Amino acid sequence: MRTLLLLDNGSRRAESTVMLRRLATQLAARCGEAVLPVSLLHSDQVPVAQLDGQAAATLAPTLRQLCAAGQRDFVLIPLFFGASRALTEFIPTTAAEVAADSGHFHWQLAPTLCPLPAGEPLLVDIMAAQVADAAAALGSLTPRVVLVDHGSPVPAVTAVRQWISTQLAQRLGMTVAQAVMERRAGAAYDFNGMLLEEWLQQQAAVDAITPVIVALLFVAAGRHAGANGDLATLIARVTAQHPGWRVVMTPLVGSHPLLVDILQRRIPAPA
Repeated sequence: MRTLLLLDNGSRRAESTVMLRRLATQLAARCGEAVLPVSLLHSDQVPVAQLDGQAAATLAPTLRQLCAAGQRDFVLIPLFFGASRALTEFIPTTAAEVAADSGHFHWQLAPTLCPLPAGEPLLVDIMAAQVADAAAALGSLTPRVVLVDHGSPVPAVTAVRQWISTQLAQRLGMTVAQAVMERRAGAAYDFNGMLLEEWLQQQAAVDAITPVIVALLFVAAGRHAGANGDLATLIARVTAQHPGWRVVMTPLVGSHPLLVDILQRRIPAPA
């Protein structure tokens, strides 16, 4: 009998684990199988008191515990937009280390949230709906839109943001810019694009009146996204320099009900 693990990268913020658990519960109800919420790293550092007394689970200890209980068939469902090194390197290395201790087991990594080249139209649906809601809340002014993700040194991950940006622009009938929260220095990483703060300052120099919607390509709260994250701090810092300029963020992707539809599509049929 197989075991389904819903995987995120992990965060020291309790909100991230809470969302992961909620998504796992919703996915289990949808697919009719148990789904375990598991982080790759970090979440085991969240105080248990912030998680209703239940410690967060991380990948290596969870695999060891399940193997010790006799389970040997795992499907790993990634809450990742693209094929980051967490998926291509960390998970295979961790699985090999656990197998060396616990004996052979079979594991299968399901597709990412936006596998290219086909992409995922439902992600575009989510982003378009969230941008439309933000625009309606701003009023009659036509906003500028920038799609922002964490940033990655892996071109395949950046390609996902580029694909979504292109599709979103077509859906909305307007230009959708792109920016990142982190990028490595040097021309070799120019494919990542501009840092969000640089992009905002550039826009403000031209027009600090037309509002901006920062479309968040983040599943859950973490260091950047979420209340009191780097994004909120950055936007507050920039807008303080330009009184009256409105810069608003869309909700997290993980808060939208269509994400569970995407996850359900990623679960392979039982062998």
